[in-house]
Amino acid sequence: MAQLSTKIELYCDTNGVSSVDFTKDVLLQDDSNGDGPFIRKWNLDIQQPTIDELSSYETTGNVIESNLQIDVTRRGEYSSWNDQLDEIYHNFDAWKARIQKIKSDNPKS
Repeated sequence: MAQLSTKIELYCDTNGVSSVDFTKDVLLQDDSNGDGPFIRKWNLDIQQPTIDELSSYETTGNVIESNLQIDVTRRGEYSSWNDQLDEIYHNFDAWKARIQKIKSDNPKS
Protein backbone atom coordinates (compact mmCIF):
# COMPACT_ATOMS: atom_id res chain seq x y z
CA MET A 1 0.00 0.00 0.00
CA ALA A 2 1.44 3.35 -1.04
CA GLN A 3 2.28 5.79 1.72
CA LEU A 4 -0.03 8.74 2.25
CA SER A 5 2.83 11.16 1.55
CA THR A 6 3.50 9.55 -1.84
CA LYS A 7 -0.17 9.85 -2.84
CA ILE A 8 -0.25 13.48 -1.69
CA GLU A 9 2.86 14.26 -3.76
CA LEU A 10 1.22 12.68 -6.83
CA TYR A 11 -2.02 14.60 -6.22
CA CYS A 12 -0.12 17.87 -5.85
CA ASP A 13 1.99 17.23 -8.95
CA THR A 14 -1.19 16.56 -10.95
CA ASN A 15 -2.59 19.87 -9.69
CA GLY A 16 0.44 22.00 -10.53
CA VAL A 17 2.35 21.90 -7.24
CA SER A 18 5.83 20.62 -8.00
CA SER A 19 7.02 19.94 -4.45
CA VAL A 20 5.49 19.47 -1.03
CA ASP A 21 7.21 20.30 2.24
CA PHE A 22 5.79 17.94 4.85
CA THR A 23 7.06 20.20 7.64
CA LYS A 24 5.17 23.29 6.43
CA ASP A 25 2.84 22.68 3.47
CA VAL A 26 1.12 19.51 4.61
CA LEU A 27 1.31 18.09 8.11
CA LEU A 28 0.53 14.41 8.59
CA GLN A 29 -0.35 12.72 11.84
CA ASP A 30 -0.76 9.13 12.99
CA ASP A 31 -2.45 8.63 16.35
CA SER A 32 -1.30 4.97 16.50
CA ASN A 33 -4.91 3.87 16.89
CA GLY A 34 -4.91 1.56 13.88
CA ASP A 35 -6.52 4.09 11.53
CA GLY A 36 -3.19 5.04 9.96
CA PRO A 37 -1.89 8.49 9.05
CA PHE A 38 -4.14 11.38 8.08
CA ILE A 39 -3.81 14.99 6.95
CA ARG A 40 -3.73 17.14 10.07
CA LYS A 41 -3.09 20.46 8.35
CA TRP A 42 -3.26 21.55 4.71
CA ASN A 43 -1.40 24.78 3.86
CA LEU A 44 -1.42 24.65 0.07
CA ASP A 45 -3.32 26.88 -2.36
CA ILE A 46 -5.05 23.90 -3.96
CA GLN A 47 -8.04 22.08 -2.52
CA GLN A 48 -7.26 19.37 0.02
CA PRO A 49 -7.87 15.96 -1.60
CA THR A 50 -10.56 13.58 -0.48
CA ILE A 51 -9.79 10.02 0.54
CA ASP A 52 -11.20 8.82 -2.79
CA GLU A 53 -8.99 11.23 -4.73
CA LEU A 54 -5.90 10.01 -2.88
CA SER A 55 -6.96 6.38 -3.36
CA SER A 56 -6.85 6.90 -7.12
CA TYR A 57 -3.05 7.30 -6.81
CA GLU A 58 -2.56 3.94 -5.05
CA THR A 59 -1.28 1.99 -8.08
CA THR A 60 1.06 4.73 -9.29
CA GLY A 61 2.30 5.25 -5.74
CA ASN A 62 3.05 1.55 -5.36
CA VAL A 63 5.09 1.57 -8.57
CA ILE A 64 7.06 4.65 -7.47
CA GLU A 65 7.80 3.21 -4.04
CA SER A 66 8.76 -0.17 -5.51
CA ASN A 67 11.13 1.49 -7.96
CA LEU A 68 12.70 3.51 -5.14
CA GLN A 69 13.37 0.29 -3.24
CA ILE A 70 14.90 -1.25 -6.36
CA ASP A 71 17.18 1.81 -6.68
CA VAL A 72 18.36 1.26 -3.09
CA THR A 73 19.06 -2.41 -3.83
CA ARG A 74 20.95 -1.57 -7.01
CA ARG A 75 23.05 1.10 -5.28
CA GLY A 76 24.00 -1.49 -2.67
CA GLU A 77 25.26 -3.81 -5.39
CA TYR A 78 27.13 -1.20 -7.43
CA SER A 79 30.62 -0.44 -6.19
CA SER A 80 31.84 3.07 -5.46
CA TRP A 81 32.34 5.50 -8.33
CA ASN A 82 36.10 5.23 -7.85
CA ASP A 83 36.00 1.45 -8.12
CA GLN A 84 33.66 1.59 -11.11
CA LEU A 85 35.92 4.04 -12.95
CA ASP A 86 38.88 1.78 -12.29
CA GLU A 87 36.88 -1.22 -13.51
CA ILE A 88 35.86 0.68 -16.67
CA TYR A 89 39.49 1.63 -17.33
CA HIS A 90 40.70 -1.96 -16.95
CA ASN A 91 37.81 -3.86 -18.55
CA PHE A 92 34.90 -1.85 -19.89
CA ASP A 93 33.03 -4.89 -21.22
CA ALA A 94 33.19 -6.70 -17.87
CA TRP A 95 31.91 -3.57 -16.12
CA LYS A 96 29.01 -3.27 -18.60
CA ALA A 97 28.11 -6.94 -18.11
CA ARG A 98 28.19 -6.61 -14.30
CA ILE A 99 26.01 -3.50 -14.30
CA GLN A 100 23.56 -5.09 -16.74
CA LYS A 101 23.27 -8.17 -14.50
CA ILE A 102 22.52 -5.96 -11.47
CA LYS A 103 19.81 -4.18 -13.47
CA SER A 104 18.29 -7.38 -14.86
CA ASP A 105 18.35 -9.02 -11.40
CA ASN A 106 16.52 -5.96 -10.00
CA PRO A 107 14.11 -4.81 -12.73
CA LYS A 108 11.97 -1.71 -12.33
CA SER A 109 8.23 -1.75 -12.93
